[in-house]
Amino acid sequence: MGVTLAYETWGDGPHTLLALHGFTGSGASFGHLRPLLGRSVRVVAVDLPGHGRTPLPERTGRDGFLETVDAVVQLARKLGGHVDLLGYSQGARVALGAAVQAPECFGRLIMESGSPGLHRRQERSERREADAKLVEFIRTKGVDAFVDRWEALPLFDGLRRLPDPEQVALRERRKACTAEGLAGALETLGLGVQPDYWPSLHRQRLPTLLLTGSLDVKFTTLARRMAAELPVVWRHAFDGVTHAPHLEAPEEYVREVLSFLQTPWYEAPQFEPAILAREAIHS
Repeated sequence: MGVTLAYETWGDGPHTLLALHGFTGSGASFGHLRPLLGRSVRVVAVDLPGHGRTPLPERTGRDGFLETVDAVVQLARKLGGHVDLLGYSQGARVALGAAVQAPECFGRLIMESGSPGLHRRQERSERREADAKLVEFIRTKGVDAFVDRWEALPLFDGLRRLPDPEQVALRERRKACTAEGLAGALETLGLGVQPDYWPSLHRQRLPTLLLTGSLDVKFTTLARRMAAELPVVWRHAFDGVTHAPHLEAPEEYVREVLSFLQTPWYEAPQFEPAILAREAIHS
């Protein structure tokens, strides 16, 4: 039967933007962008499996990841196809999988702090082992203890500079998750079980925008590597920002997103990939 994704819709702009949140989030993770995006974009904000109102897939591991990717593709078709696709972190990895699987369903792809996967088998094995330990921690210690541990990661240093009300709201959203949902999401959507999409990047012809924070060295480096592989790509790193630009610099983030979405595009297949790469990549 597959998994059915819960979602909410807001905004009334001409573009339909399918938005996929990160780990510990939900469709509500993009709610603070409504005043900035709502007049220009119709946002379909999804709850990914194990988060919000969406149940976990029937299968775990790689099969569960692909089941989730298929659910995103099916939702895009339900929305009429050729929708734009935005994903943050975990959501960016799922978004890339959907774009690779069914590029005809999407118009543009935006990846925020995302990864195409781990290329080496040993890396995937080590990541699965690390995620398995985190899964055990979540199931034995509970959500509150996990959120304390998660928020202390250096990856999220920038979020600790948010105003207190925003930090409280973010923490409440994270604590609204269930232990089984988060554990299952790691087992289903974790980087260790994600397919390796690096070999597919050079065939990915959707116009793509890669967004990162300049202080997030790991993912900014990944974005540079991805930009060298993608035929039609733009890239931007937000100054003084870590892993979550949509939260840390929302106004600048929306300017980049709308500029990308509102740019008229040529038909990529009529150009040679090498030419596209030279003309499209910018920092």
